[in-house]
Amino acid sequence: MSRPSSLILQPSSLSRRTQVLLYGAQRASAAVLAVCVLVHLVTIIYAVRNGLTAAEILARTSGSIGWAAFYLIFVAAVAVHAPIGVRNVLIETTGWRGRSLELAIMVLGIALAAIGLRAIYAVVA
Repeated sequence: MSRPSSLILQPSSLSRRTQVLLYGAQRASAAVLAVCVLVHLVTIIYAVRNGLTAAEILARTSGSIGWAAFYLIFVAAVAVHAPIGVRNVLIETTGWRGRSLELAIMVLGIALAAIGLRAIYAVVA
């Protein structure tokens, strides 16, 4: 039985050390995301069960340093985790490698961070 291609170190423009760091970053960000998603879903369920409107939720989150910090961690984890996963999928499915891929993935991470930061501002400001 052959091993899945994701378990075989693929040729890349990145050093082996960098690839190992990306692997660790994706796994660590996955652990953070698991906690953040759980907290986020529990909060949504609480709000829905208590009949809170969007205006009431925004009134509660407005100016909250705690919620801002929580969502900053959430956004940072997404901005790290998703681009690494997309990079791996693109390498495996299209064979795209090199600096153009790394640049595109970096742009994706920056865009996700910017969108997330804008959302945090809208909820907390």
